[in-house]
Amino acid sequence: MKVKRFFAKSMAEALRQVRDQMGPDAVILSNRRVDGGVEIVTALDYDENMARQRLGDAAREATNGSRLAELQAEQHRRLEDELGRSRDRIREVREKRAAFGSASVGGEFGDAGLSEETLANDDTVVEEPSTARAAYSGELAQMRAEISSLRDLVSARNGGEPEQTAVNAVQQRLSEKLQEFGLGLELANSLSRRHRAGRLEDGWKQSLKMLAAGVKTTRTEWSEEGGVYALVGPTGSGKTTTIGKLAAHYVLRHGPDSLALVTTDRYRVAAHEQLFVFGRILNVPVRVVDETHSLDDILDELSDRHLVLIDTAGLTSTDKGYEEQLMELARSHHRIRTHLVVSATSQPRIMKSVWHCYKMANLTGCVMTKIDEALTLGESLGFVMETGLPVAYYTDGQKIPEDLHHAESIPLVRLAVERLKKLQQQQAVAV
Repeated sequence: MKVKRFFAKSMAEALRQVRDQMGPDAVILSNRRVDGGVEIVTALDYDENMARQRLGDAAREATNGSRLAELQAEQHRRLEDELGRSRDRIREVREKRAAFGSASVGGEFGDAGLSEETLANDDTVVEEPSTARAAYSGELAQMRAEISSLRDLVSARNGGEPEQTAVNAVQQRLSEKLQEFGLGLELANSLSRRHRAGRLEDGWKQSLKMLAAGVKTTRTEWSEEGGVYALVGPTGSGKTTTIGKLAAHYVLRHGPDSLALVTTDRYRVAAHEQLFVFGRILNVPVRVVDETHSLDDILDELSDRHLVLIDTAGLTSTDKGYEEQLMELARSHHRIRTHLVVSATSQPRIMKSVWHCYKMANLTGCVMTKIDEALTLGESLGFVMETGLPVAYYTDGQKIPEDLHHAESIPLVRLAVERLKKLQQQQAVAV
């Protein structure tokens, strides 16, 4: 699309100029009275949909084609005004150089040397007196960058691959929206770049679908499949409470006779007391791994149980017993499916750090906790998408076992979108 502005003393004369220079297919975007006559902004090959993409949010509020054309014409005027101001600055610098420079300086830097074309495009370095160079080299460099940027922008608006420019603008806005959702910069950019063309809303829906496809979940529940499951993670992530919810969920469905609880936390005083409370309430045996009872010995004794849940100590890599506990899980001759417990309130970098600390235990999945306490859920979804850990369950409260849910990717993404909308509403009310 080619946009051009005409000035004339009368409307008839301006229209005649438009007809002579632009032809009969020109579209009048706007007209207004100015000092000394009238101004008309016209365009060739006008595309309303493309114009909406370029103008962004302001164009969405426009209710008809004429309003949209006015917005585009105003944007074009602003660009030309910026170029005019840059030309004025060039003229001022040339006048200063003429006033301060010597005769030899004037010979080396005539009009050809300081033309707009030279400032914008010429990369050659010309020797000049140190005094003038020190005074004006910074300002000239600034103007070169400014004019080059403006020319690129005008070129993109008036004919330099405008479709690609519009696509890049939509991708940028989409990336920003995905970061508001809670995704990291790298993942948000990766998803937004896959949106090749179309409206922002279409890109948003496409990104959510790709996110749902990238979040893996387990197909069956532990209570139905059975086996030995261990929960690992830092202190306070919710391991023991989640064990209690899983145990209560199982007992309500199948009774207590085929369930057993095990804890490997022998490093802290009275660390397993909460698990013993769950055991007494549910009438389920609780066994403790210690110096006289290894994990494999206890699992051998519990081989007749349909489901065995193992609670672990929340140790970090600097704690005594950290490596011993994880190697105990990894080297067991029983098939232990170890799951990382991730709090949705943690920062993404902390989630990644925890994953690196515990992946030596041969992680087979994860459990997301404290969903109800997180402002946004994109951080958690981005984490499981980047690490590839399937989500088995998520928890969203303290009620046992009501606040335990088997994870599915689409409902999780939908829940994250609802959480973002709720946050935005709260922010709007606060403002």
